[in-house]
Amino acid sequence: MAKRLRALFCDHLNLMRGKYVPVSESDTRFCQSVFGVHYDKDLLPSPGSKMMEGLPDMELKWDGDDVRKSWEKNTKIVVGDLYDTDGAPLGTCGRGALKRAVAAWESQGLTPKIGIELEAFAFTRDGDKWVPYQTPGDFVYGTGPFIDPIGFNNKIWWAAADLGFELEMITSEFDSAQFEYTLKFDDAVKSVDNIALFKLMAREIALKEGVLLTFMPRPIEEAGGSGMHINFSFFDKDGNNAISNGGSGGVAGMTDLAKQCVAGLVHHHKGLAGLLSPTVNSYKRLQPASLSGYWQNWGGDHRNVTTRVSTESGQRARLEHRMCDATANPYTAVAAVLQAALLGVSNGYELGAPESGDGFESNDAETGVAENLAGAIADLEADTALCEAVGNLLTANHIFMKGVEVEKTAEMNDQEQLDFYIHFI
Repeated sequence: MAKRLRALFCDHLNLMRGKYVPVSESDTRFCQSVFGVHYDKDLLPSPGSKMMEGLPDMELKWDGDDVRKSWEKNTKIVVGDLYDTDGAPLGTCGRGALKRAVAAWESQGLTPKIGIELEAFAFTRDGDKWVPYQTPGDFVYGTGPFIDPIGFNNKIWWAAADLGFELEMITSEFDSAQFEYTLKFDDAVKSVDNIALFKLMAREIALKEGVLLTFMPRPIEEAGGSGMHINFSFFDKDGNNAISNGGSGGVAGMTDLAKQCVAGLVHHHKGLAGLLSPTVNSYKRLQPASLSGYWQNWGGDHRNVTTRVSTESGQRARLEHRMCDATANPYTAVAAVLQAALLGVSNGYELGAPESGDGFESNDAETGVAENLAGAIADLEADTALCEAVGNLLTANHIFMKGVEVEKTAEMNDQEQLDFYIHFI
């Protein structure tokens, strides 16, 4: 029998902040100025933090139906929504931004469906340093003890199954000590709740086995990067997938709606980077010829484009946006992708031809993202339509805090940057 409840929210830095409270509670309060706290605990007067207005309370509320079993003994767990003390939704809340995006699509008669792929590197302790987990026989799409000698991923799988997370797969990724975790499609808010809680669970279970599982975009300079691919589609009131014509898959099977969504993502490509790849380390991953969503392009079954159109058709058809990494607040990131896609529908952006280059040595696309976080934040600030759609206060807070992050990390070497981020993400 559960004796306590772990009540959580995902903040501006993608940290799952919370409290343990009695299971009978349906709300609890926090200081609103947590939205001005940085990784190093520096407290800053960011938009929405009200640091200079007395550091007032905010309220976390949750629905009893969202309370679920936890991986901690005698504990239940829930993710809630944030409100100010007057009862208004808090403008800096990423989960609130996602709910607004879902509502905007529902006003079109469509329900967003989301599936997320996570990639992460595993580290173990060597003296006073974290070093890459030793995997003696690793290779991409590997399973078993040569890939994971300790077997921490087995514990993650069985815990996920016990808790009702519908895993689609766990496998080794391209680089040593790198793993991929994919959960099944679901309604947008439920899907992102699942991925936020799964990521927290995976890190905590791994840590008990002596493994630090980090979702940093590129924690190892000589290795590749880790992303958080956002797959999405829309179902109409009759349960039909609105991005598929029901016949062939891929580019040939795209409906007009799918084309408008892709046009929106291409149009807002540069602004999206500031929200989807929101750390200095993100731009070590987000490079040309890196299968990472760098280029302002789209295509069919092509892993070197940013928006990839699945070859599956009918109910399984989907669009995959490949720019994001898991340092992003997943609620904000999915909200941004959905809102950029909706701007494509609303504004009738023209969709260019799909990418025909190989993405390594040739590209049709001439434009990519900014070369660093500072440039990406400037691009986000300039994209006023995207900022308004996602939420002006949320994006203003994000731009302020990430601007400070640029300054804080400017003089750091690679090891210092690793230490700045690795315990948090």
